[in-house]
Amino acid sequence: MITIIDAHAKLTLSLRLTGLRADGYHLIDAEMVTLQLADRLRIDTEETALSASGLFSNGIPLDGTNLVARALRLCGRSAAVHIDKNIPHGGGLGGGSADAAAVLRWAGYTDLIAASSLGADVPFCIVGGRARVQGIGEVVSPLAHLAQDITLVIPPLSCSTPEVFRAWDELGGPTADGPNDLEPAALFVQPRLARWRDRIREVVGSPPTLAGSGATWFVRGHRPELVEALADAYVVMTATEP
Repeated sequence: MITIIDAHAKLTLSLRLTGLRADGYHLIDAEMVTLQLADRLRIDTEETALSASGLFSNGIPLDGTNLVARALRLCGRSAAVHIDKNIPHGGGLGGGSADAAAVLRWAGYTDLIAASSLGADVPFCIVGGRARVQGIGEVVSPLAHLAQDITLVIPPLSCSTPEVFRAWDELGGPTADGPNDLEPAALFVQPRLARWRDRIREVVGSPPTLAGSGATWFVRGHRPELVEALADAYVVMTATEP
């Protein structure tokens, strides 16, 4: 049996790091929303394989370390999954988490605490919509939908989430002037992010916000002027998904 399912990107509108557990996991207090931007998964229960295509498929592991493969193991299912990648890897938009959550929803798996073992964004991606997310990501409190237009600027670089969190620890747990406490650490790990931040600010007149651990920057509203001004980046105008 073949099932086609969309795996929507998540956007972290605000992120505060509120503590560190004894096991090394960071505690968060965040507002997250689901975006219309999505990967598309083709799930075939008659086969067992993992494959990918699409704009952002290069560099994606297609072995047991992939979050889709780990999600299948978690829910005790087997299938061949083909991922059409429209969400960038290492862009801070939860692409891998969204794919894993799509598999868990397909399997009817709803244990958010266990799902958080795959990644902090997976529980929210299972629930979707708009929510306050706390704990290590497993506490998801739905909020009323708020329709918003968003412009994403995805530069030709990526950020490693573990490296950014590690840098945040090494820097002494900095808080950001803006809504994302991980921004100083991401800029430390990937200094080229600052150039993209400044270029976006020059075009729109205000600083953008870093999406999660980076490398995507975003601004509110549809800003078509960024498409022409930043031809060397991938600019996506999208909206929140109910």
